[in-house]
Amino acid sequence: MSLARRHRERILAAQTISAAAAPAHGGATAPAVSPLRAAGAAKPSPADIAARQIGLRLTHDLRRLKEIRSIDAKVAAKREMLPEYRAWVQGIIAADAGVGAGLAAEVVPTCMVWLIDVGDYDAAITLAEFIMRHRVAMPSRYQRDAATILIEEIADAAIKAQGANESFSLATLEQVADLTGHLDIHDQVRAKLMKAIGVEQLDRGADMAAKEGKPVLQQALARLTEAQRLHDRISVKDRIKRAGKLLAAIPAAAPDPNTEQGGDNAA
Repeated sequence: MSLARRHRERILAAQTISAAAAPAHGGATAPAVSPLRAAGAAKPSPADIAARQIGLRLTHDLRRLKEIRSIDAKVAAKREMLPEYRAWVQGIIAADAGVGAGLAAEVVPTCMVWLIDVGDYDAAITLAEFIMRHRVAMPSRYQRDAATILIEEIADAAIKAQGANESFSLATLEQVADLTGHLDIHDQVRAKLMKAIGVEQLDRGADMAAKEGKPVLQQALARLTEAQRLHDRISVKDRIKRAGKLLAAIPAAAPDPNTEQGGDNAA
C-alpha cells in the first residue's frame, strides 16, 4: 500500500465516525452518518465509499480464512492481511469516537483478534483498550466480549509457551491484568491469567538470588493461590508447593549488628 493511499484511508476512516455520538448504554455504538448523507445527498461521500470498500475487503478476507484448514496457514494469512487494515485502524483510533456502523465497524475488533493470533500483543492491547473504552461490541462470530478474548487468548499463549519451557513476556501479562482487573470476567478465564503470571514470576524468582528473589516468589505464590481459588482444576498445586519450598529455603535476614549496637548504646 502506497503512502498516499495510507494517508487517504486514515483520513477517510476518521471522517466516517467524526460525527458519531458517544456509544449508547449497553455497548451499542451510534450509527455514523457522513455530512453529505446527512444532508440528503444521493451520491455517497468518499468516506461512505471507503467504508464500503473496507467492509468488502474484510468480507473477502474472512471468506479466505474460512477456506484455510491449517492453523499455521491461517496465522500466516492474517499476518499478510493485517497491513492492509493498518491505515484504516489508525484513522479510527485517531478520531477516538467509536468504530462507526456496518461491516466497517468490525475492522478494529477483528484486527485485535488477529493481532493476538500473530503474537503482536502490544498492538492488540492498544486496540483492546480502545474497544473497551468505547464499549464496542465484538462481531457475533467471536461469541465473547473483547476483555474475555484478550485475557483468555493471551493467557493461553503464555501457558502454552510455559508448558514448552519457554518464557513469556511478564510485562504483557501484567498489562492485561491491569487493563481488565476491574471488569466482571468469568472466574475460569481470570484463573488462566493468574496462573500465567504466577508461573512466569515463579520461574524468574527461582533464578534470582535469595534477597532479590523472595518478593518475586511471594508474588508468584499469591497469584498461583488466587488462580487455585478461582478455579480448582487450573493445575497449579505443584507450583504452589514449589513456591512454598523455595520461600522456606530462603534464610531469614540476619539482624544488623549496627542496629543492635546502637540499641545498646542508647540503653
